[in-house]
Amino acid sequence: MKIALLGYGRMGQAIEKIALERGHEIVIRKDMEPLTVDLGLADVAIDFSHPNAAFDNIVSCLEAGVPVVSGTTGWLDRFEEAKALCAETQGAFLYASNFSIGVNLFFNLNAYLARLMRPLKDYDVELEEIHHVHKLDAPSGTAITLAEGILNESDKESWSLDKESPADLFIGVKREGEVPGTHKVRYSSEVDSIEIKHTAHSRTGFALGAVVASEWLLGKRGVFGMKDVLDL
Repeated sequence: MKIALLGYGRMGQAIEKIALERGHEIVIRKDMEPLTVDLGLADVAIDFSHPNAAFDNIVSCLEAGVPVVSGTTGWLDRFEEAKALCAETQGAFLYASNFSIGVNLFFNLNAYLARLMRPLKDYDVELEEIHHVHKLDAPSGTAITLAEGILNESDKESWSLDKESPADLFIGVKREGEVPGTHKVRYSSEVDSIEIKHTAHSRTGFALGAVVASEWLLGKRGVFGMKDVLDL
């Protein structure tokens, strides 16, 4: 499989390593500069670029007929536009806020726990996410996905970074040094607390998931997520 890497930072380099180990070829490596390459050289594109570049990268891929996998967060205000263009071009587009297989299992566990907790009004719920200081978006895309899983089963109106908004689901955000990505969901009452947590130890899990998703996307049409890849 010939891969275009759109975004060649730490994640892009981790993806390259995994892809080469799995017998694939990297034919395009692009960092922040505009796309001026022939995307037709690639069988699939993997975008881990910048929030300001992601949407344009996805558009370029779909218009070139190249399936595109995106893990860039912070651009989702244009997600519906990307879906519409994918349908218009009869292309293939796969987005995930997190490609780690463990995190995607955690998403399912979070939604299941939220469903169990819904009738128990004595408990309040909040999220916390911790990342390294280089992460540009806050809260993380993973935290937003977790929040959406809770909101679907909750009386909360929305998520918020303001703890003083009781109608909303509070997301606490921390940026600390070079710490691994950590996400916690905590339900608390006067008598006890229930907490689930996922901690990433390296980028390898995210990189492997992105490559597996790219392999899965070949030959398909439509808009997909990691639930489709993992059949969750």
